[in-house]
Amino acid sequence: MPKTSARLLALLSLLQARRDWPGSLLAERLDISARTVRRDVDRLRELGYPIAAIKGPDGGYRLEAGSELPPLLFDDEQAVALAVALRIAATAGAGIEEAALRALHTVRQVMPARLRGRIDAFRVTTVAAPVTPADSATLLTLSAAVHAGEVLRFDYASPATDLESPPRRAEPHHLVTRYGRWYLVAWDLDREDWRIFRADRITPRIPNGPRFAPRELPGGSVAAFVTSRFQGSDGTGGWPCRGEVILDAPAATVAEFARDGVVEELGPNRCRVILGSWSWNALACALGVFDADIEIVGPPELAAAFTRLAHRYASATARTLP
Repeated sequence: MPKTSARLLALLSLLQARRDWPGSLLAERLDISARTVRRDVDRLRELGYPIAAIKGPDGGYRLEAGSELPPLLFDDEQAVALAVALRIAATAGAGIEEAALRALHTVRQVMPARLRGRIDAFRVTTVAAPVTPADSATLLTLSAAVHAGEVLRFDYASPATDLESPPRRAEPHHLVTRYGRWYLVAWDLDREDWRIFRADRITPRIPNGPRFAPRELPGGSVAAFVTSRFQGSDGTGGWPCRGEVILDAPAATVAEFARDGVVEELGPNRCRVILGSWSWNALACALGVFDADIEIVGPPELAAAFTRLAHRYASATARTLP
């Protein structure tokens, strides 16, 4: 029979693996008697683990949530996954960066050397413009409202919002993260339209409003809707401005920097490009970065944008001091 400490760890690992365990099955898995199982369960209870007894013909046990967090037991894969998640959480912009790093330090201290080396070798560097992190309490409040399906009342601070404006009312549907920022996707009740709110600008008002029936989000999915809104469209399609040109450049070189554009090879140093952007001027600028001769296929709005930019750049050159 294994030593008591080894048995307790094995028993705790089994109890964490599934919701309900018949006592006879635990005894079989641990190769001990049912009486020993009962004694070991009592020892775990003394250590703070809330283990409930299940009534029935065979009886059984269930590890429940308690008022305090007792020590946890993880296998190697779970421990590595937890440490990786904590390291990523430190760059998530959710206002939990310091707590995530402290938790990672705690987990690392109790890891065996074989796992500690794997974690130390995992490094994450965030390459992005600094953003204002969202308050973790606000994120929890927004997430709870989404889960409960309750109307959310909140103050929203933005350059276009008057400080004396009334609170916003919205039906929260999804809490999403994009490029280090958190957003709430919601149906604005006053404007009767879908809106995307920055979480770091939201100050919830308590209590929440009544429950609501979920609405169908345009675009078919949350990812498609959010992407299309940031592209400047109405949420039902892609970029609002799409154009086609022929570039005197290798298709392989252009494709590397064409993002979600379509690149078709026409020859060794010639390709067709279909690209989108939020405005015609922005699209013309994006095509100009390839540093190649351009033949405009269409539409006319794209040609007009190139003309505007040509005049603007020529004017800038004329004003350049010697």
